[in-house]
Amino acid sequence: MKTKRMSFFAILIVASLLLASCGPTATEAPAAPVAEQPAENLTVSEATEAPAAEEVEEVEEAKPPAPEYIELGSSISLTGKFADLGNMILPGYQIAVDDINAAGGVYVEEYGVKVPLRLTFYDDASEPTNAVTNMENLNSNMALTAYLGGGGSAMHAASVPIAEKNKVPYCGIAFALYQIHQQGFQYMFSPFPKSPQQAKDTFIILNSLVGDGEKPKVAIFTYSDDWGIEIGKLWQAEADSNGYDVVEYAENPAKPNDWSDAILRAKAAGAEVLLTLPIFPDGSGMFKTMAELGWSPKFALVIRAPEGLNWGEAMGTVGDYVTIFPGWHHEAKFEGVEALNTTHQAQFNRPADILTGPGYACVQLLAAAIEKAGTLDNTAVRDAMATSDMETIIGQVTFNADGTGNVLNPMVQWQGGVTHLVYPPEQASTGILYPAPPFGER
Repeated sequence: MKTKRMSFFAILIVASLLLASCGPTATEAPAAPVAEQPAENLTVSEATEAPAAEEVEEVEEAKPPAPEYIELGSSISLTGKFADLGNMILPGYQIAVDDINAAGGVYVEEYGVKVPLRLTFYDDASEPTNAVTNMENLNSNMALTAYLGGGGSAMHAASVPIAEKNKVPYCGIAFALYQIHQQGFQYMFSPFPKSPQQAKDTFIILNSLVGDGEKPKVAIFTYSDDWGIEIGKLWQAEADSNGYDVVEYAENPAKPNDWSDAILRAKAAGAEVLLTLPIFPDGSGMFKTMAELGWSPKFALVIRAPEGLNWGEAMGTVGDYVTIFPGWHHEAKFEGVEALNTTHQAQFNRPADILTGPGYACVQLLAAAIEKAGTLDNTAVRDAMATSDMETIIGQVTFNADGTGNVLNPMVQWQGGVTHLVYPPEQASTGILYPAPPFGER
């Protein structure tokens, strides 16, 4: 009996094991769902194949954080004898910075973003020693990318060596001094006409006015400083090569002078052309004395003194017919001039001043050089600036190896108490008034 019962239990155990071997195991995972396949062209192996390593997009290398600003610095004459220049230049810098920043700033590839410009300026009171101190302080106080110059040859002559020592690019206008460009400076750029160009253009224009007639006699009133001597000698040389007789050559210090003796000598010698470069108020005093002594040249090129609004305000009809080589004029026919005039009109209730445009162009050129360099490294920006070739608010600009600019040298004339662009013909808004009538008949 006991044997039969044990056999029965053995059979039950064997049957249970057989049934378990036919069912699913406890550890078997359910089959993964098969993704829907697109059209019949894909095989199962292609659908499940991992992408090749070369097809994985590389992660772009992180760029360094950008600075808050691109720093520009300027020592500029807002007071003193060159204040009339500085106060025309500074708005050009400021409006250009505002315009570029309104578009987001300057794109710098090194950071992969646009960075706004910031201009910091110090008044040097027209003193070269102050300019030197300002230039050094600007470089010490911030990570300067470039300098923007002030106005007047003496101020640039003091400032440029500091920019060169610090190896910071320098863009300056409102100075025609050529000799400073012959001293081997590598970081100085000036999109502004220089003395040789001004001297040549003086006699090209005179020849066009005189035509085949008798050539008038010339008087040159100049200064005994660097630029006065430079331009005076160049005028003399160009007069000689063009067949003009210089009958009076007067040289005085760069300050207010009594020009009476020179005026009387020029009048006695029959001079009908005056070439001069006085600062204000020396120039206004010169012309008032000419009116009192009755010497009225038929043509007068007076660089510097008549460039400010104070000439028209102080001189009346005595200041009319005077011509200038200022580097630019608000009647110029270049892209951006109208917009600049609109902004300047809103801020100052007049179109842009004659040095405002060249100031604006300096910022345009530097911004383009920074973008071309792709970095704020001073030497890279300098190298990019040297290869500039762009249309600016003053026209097309390129630079020579000495930093002089290949630029237009427009002539402006005071007519009826306002200035007009009179040369070259393709830019002129009106013709040159020649010959100028006697002072008493104006």
